[in-house]
Amino acid sequence: MGEPSSEIESASPPSDKRLDSWKEIAAYLNRDVTTVQRWEKREGMPVHRHQHDKRGSVYALAGELNAWAKNRSLQTGETDPVPGPAPPAAAGAASPGAMPWMRLALALAVIVVLGLAAASWLVRRPRPTASQPPRIHSVAVLPLRNLSGDPSQDYLAEGFTEALIGSLSEIHNLRVVSHTSVLRFRNTELSSPQIAGILGVDALVEGSVIRDGSRIRVTAQLIRGATDEHFWSETYDRGMGDALTLESELAQVIADKVEVTVTGDERQRLTTVRSVAPEVYESYLQGRFVLDQGNTRAAMEQSVADFEAAIRRDPAFAPAYLGLARAYSNLGTIYGGVSPSETRPKVVQYAQKALAFDPGLVLAHVLLANALQREWQWTAAETEYRRALGLNANDAVAHAAFASWLSCEGRADEAISEIRFARQLDPAAISGADVASILFHSHRFDDAVRESRSAAAVAPDDASVLMTLGFALIADNQAAEAVPVLEKSVALSNGSPAATGVLIRAYAHAGRRADALRLLASLKRRKAAGYVPAGAFVNAYLGLDDRERAFYWLEEAFREKSTILQFVKTHPYFDPLRSDPRFVDLVHRVGLS
Repeated sequence: MGEPSSEIESASPPSDKRLDSWKEIAAYLNRDVTTVQRWEKREGMPVHRHQHDKRGSVYALAGELNAWAKNRSLQTGETDPVPGPAPPAAAGAASPGAMPWMRLALALAVIVVLGLAAASWLVRRPRPTASQPPRIHSVAVLPLRNLSGDPSQDYLAEGFTEALIGSLSEIHNLRVVSHTSVLRFRNTELSSPQIAGILGVDALVEGSVIRDGSRIRVTAQLIRGATDEHFWSETYDRGMGDALTLESELAQVIADKVEVTVTGDERQRLTTVRSVAPEVYESYLQGRFVLDQGNTRAAMEQSVADFEAAIRRDPAFAPAYLGLARAYSNLGTIYGGVSPSETRPKVVQYAQKALAFDPGLVLAHVLLANALQREWQWTAAETEYRRALGLNANDAVAHAAFASWLSCEGRADEAISEIRFARQLDPAAISGADVASILFHSHRFDDAVRESRSAAAVAPDDASVLMTLGFALIADNQAAEAVPVLEKSVALSNGSPAATGVLIRAYAHAGRRADALRLLASLKRRKAAGYVPAGAFVNAYLGLDDRERAFYWLEEAFREKSTILQFVKTHPYFDPLRSDPRFVDLVHRVGLS
C-alpha cells in the first residue's frame, strides 16, 4: 500500500473542510485507520484532538493534510498517489476511431465486475486461518509512562498499570502477564516483538498517564506482538474520582478489541465499579507504590499507614484492606522480621474484610490461604486456593501458592506439575527459585540447584533467591559452595535471622564449626533483644548435629507456629529425625499425618 502524495490535492474537498473522526480521515486519504494513526504517530501528520469528559476524539483539516502530503512527497520522493475521484470527462461524443477502444473498455469493465463479484464471494466465505491475523489469547500491559514531568506522580502511573492488569486478569479466556513481570520493561529500548517474545504474549498494551490537578488523562494503544502493528488507540480524560471507572472501561474496550470472549458474569464485574473520593484513591495508590518498591520493613510500615489513611476516609474500600493484608504478609517474611503472632491474624482479618466487600479479589483469597496454611488449617487453606483458581485459572501466583500447599502435603509430583504450569503461565513472575523450592522439598536436589543457579544468574542480588540456592547446595552435599552464597544473602537481607540460621548450617557442614558457633552466639544475642524466629535455631542446631537442642527449638517453633513447620512432613533437613517418636508426634500435631 502506497503513501500519500501531493496528488491528493486534485481530488480533495475544500481546504477548510474538517474531518471529524479517524474513519473520515482514513477515507479522505484512501487508507485504513491503522495506517493513518501510524502516520500521525511516526511522521507528524497533523491531527487535532477535542478533550471533553468522556474520551478524546480527533479531527483534521483537509488543507493541512494536503500540505503535509505534498511536503512528505517532496521529502521522500514517493510517487504512489492517493487514489481519488477521476477528473470529469470532456464534453462531446467519442470519435468513430475510439469505438473499438470503448468496446474493449466495456469488456474489461464486465470482467472487472465479475471479478469483484467473485472476490466478494471469497471474502464472505470462511477464510483459511493462515489468511487471518492470529487470535489474541494473551496480553501484557507494559508500565504506563508518567508524562507529567513530576517523578512524585510515578505512583499514579504504576497504580493505574496494576489496576488495569487486575481488571483484565478477571477474564478467563485471556492470559494476562502479572505486574511483577512487566516492571522490568519500564523505559526499555527493546522492540515490541522482542518484549512479546520474552513474555510469551500475543499483544501488548502501551500508554501513558498525565495528572493535571483533579483531572487524569490516560492514553492507551494495542500492539500485535509479532508484527508491531498498532491496531487500536484512544485517549481518555476524567476526574480523579472516576479513575476506577476509567480502569474498568479501558479493560472492557481492550477485551472487545482483542475479540476475547467475556462471560456475562465477567462483564458485570467489569462494569460494576463504585466511585471513590480522589484522596482515598491517592492514599491507596501511594501505599501500593511504596509496598512494591522494596522489601524493607520501613517501606512495609509506611504502606500500612497509607492504606489505613484510605480506610479512615472510606471504610468500605476493598482494595485498601487487600493492601493491608499484603503489607502484613510481607512483614512476616525474612525482610519484615515480625512475629507471626502479630502479623498472621492481621493478614486473615484484612483479607477476609477485603473479600466481604469484594469476593472476586483473587489475591485476597491467595493471601488468606497462605495464612491459613501457616496456621496448619490445611482444608480451609485448600478451599481458598481453589476459590482463587476458580476466579482466575490463569493466575500464576495462585498456582505457585497452591503448589506449595501440595508440597507440604507430600504430594510431590502434583506440586512439581503445578509450579511448572505456573511458570509456563508467567515465566517472569514465577522464577527458577520458586521451582527450586518445590524441587528441594521433593528431594530432587540436583534439579533444585540447577534451577536456583539459573534464577541467581538473573537476579544475583535477590536475597531470597540466594537463600534458596544455599538450601539446595547444602542438601546436595555442596556446603562449601553454599557458604559465600548464603553470606551474600545475609548481607543483602540486613542480617535476616532465617538466612543466618541456614548459614550456620552451611558453616558446620563445610567443617567451619568455629564460624558456626560464633554466628550462633550472635543470633542468641539478637534473640535476647527482640524477635528471632525459632526456625533459625532449628536449622542452626540441626546443622551442628545437636539433636536435643534442635528438638527444644522445634517445640518453640510449634508454640509460635513458625513458618518452617508447614514443611515438617517434607523438609529434607528433618530427615534424620523422622524415626524419633517426638518428631512423629510433632508431625501429627501439625496435622500432616
